[in-house]
Amino acid sequence: MTGRVLVAGIGNLFLGDDGFGPEVVRRLAAGGSPPPGVRVLDYGIRGMHLAYDLLDGWDTLILVDALPATSGPPGQVIVREIRPGDLEPGDFDAHGMQPLAVLGSLTAMGGKLPPTVVVGCPVESTREGIGLSPAMSAAVPAAIDIVLDLLDRLPLTEPLTERGRP
Repeated sequence: MTGRVLVAGIGNLFLGDDGFGPEVVRRLAAGGSPPPGVRVLDYGIRGMHLAYDLLDGWDTLILVDALPATSGPPGQVIVREIRPGDLEPGDFDAHGMQPLAVLGSLTAMGGKLPPTVVVGCPVESTREGIGLSPAMSAAVPAAIDIVLDLLDRLPLTEPLTERGRP
């Protein structure tokens, strides 16, 4: 691996499965020190914090997040590369987290989107309450393995193809 990599867990842990990203990065960080040049951080719903941190010039961004239920079956980990054309133009809520809107704001803030990969999992439920559903909880180890695999493969020399993993 070369360069600086930010692994960002995003989501609201008070809304059930939306806490997937924070749970993955919490367990990833608990597994030991990341490799040199890698920062693992739970951003929760702090979109502005993530946007400002991205202005520091990261070489790669790995977002870990819950995905809409329409993305696939709960518990299936999906890897997707994000390209500039995927970003949502316009405003974002400084107190919320709409990842594509946050990333889309980088140019206006004087930054540049680094090569970005999302490691996500479709939600089963975003009910109020702390804790993941059984399907999402079971997907956490697979998501950690995928993040570690991505870190081993950096720099990514060829575009990723979207893939799913139970």
